[in-house]
Amino acid sequence: MKRLDEIFSICYGSQLDLNKCEICGFGEGYNFVNRSNSNCGVSSRILRVEKKEPFKAGSITVAMGGSVLSSFVQQEDFYTGQNVKVLVPLEEMSLSEKLFYCQCIEANRFRFSTFGREANYSFDSLLVPSREDVPQKIKQANVDLSFDSKPLCQKKLSLETDKWKCFRYDEIFEITTYREGNNLLNSEKGSIPYVGASCFNNGVTNYIRTENFLKGNKITVARNGSVCSAFYQPSAFVVSPDDIRIFELKNFKLNKYIAFFLCCLIEKEKYRYAYGRKFGSRRMSAQKIKLPVMKVTPNKYEPDWQFMEDYIKSLPYSSCL
Repeated sequence: MKRLDEIFSICYGSQLDLNKCEICGFGEGYNFVNRSNSNCGVSSRILRVEKKEPFKAGSITVAMGGSVLSSFVQQEDFYTGQNVKVLVPLEEMSLSEKLFYCQCIEANRFRFSTFGREANYSFDSLLVPSREDVPQKIKQANVDLSFDSKPLCQKKLSLETDKWKCFRYDEIFEITTYREGNNLLNSEKGSIPYVGASCFNNGVTNYIRTENFLKGNKITVARNGSVCSAFYQPSAFVVSPDDIRIFELKNFKLNKYIAFFLCCLIEKEKYRYAYGRKFGSRRMSAQKIKLPVMKVTPNKYEPDWQFMEDYIKSLPYSSCL
């Protein structure tokens, strides 16, 4: 084991306040990394700050407060907010090794808390495996994090949510359960995803062996546990019948782009439900969803599925979906 400061050069980051920076759009400026545990800690893009050099891509950022010890390898040059440390390897290090050390750092989260015991003072002396102790399979791992940031569609679309209309779920979705799942709980390990009441890993909690599965191209929604967690299932899967409901479109063929649009809107309803107020089939049917629409008669509107698809395709990285 070695101290972190024996492996990395450690310093505080840019110590900037986002509200004092000039925010810019995608493709401009630099990433702004704060103390978040999502999106690699990146919360915005800002223009170059006078008399402050951005940190170089390949450095590791670690949150000292907020989501304490959230650790990420930054893939672009960046600035940081307050209370973020930046780690640069003292010797050349592969991306797979850097990711390994991010995991080692995050494994120490239990030692700290946001308002009680922040990590600042003892962080540099944190003990982690020496480079000699890093497993060979980690050192040899092929970690390809190259993503094409180009959108599939070059249209610039505005959501204009004030023009959207509300629909009941049972107007839009065919909502079903899958009772066969009761017989699959103790199945052997296999390759079919078993979707449970989780908000992680696309809702998949296990992989099992079974010939009784559902076809893909459906949305799963948790009625229990991580209530309202919604995921697109592209291929064959099974679900926990007590925890998951299956959504299919009634009058239109679903695809992954429309599904991602809908999943985001479904998850916006999380605040309405909890373990004590489950999102059961009856409540699902009556729940309303606000959608982009097109006018089909002077007094009738229908969901604009093509707009939803085009909007997702217009987003950065949509070519990776």
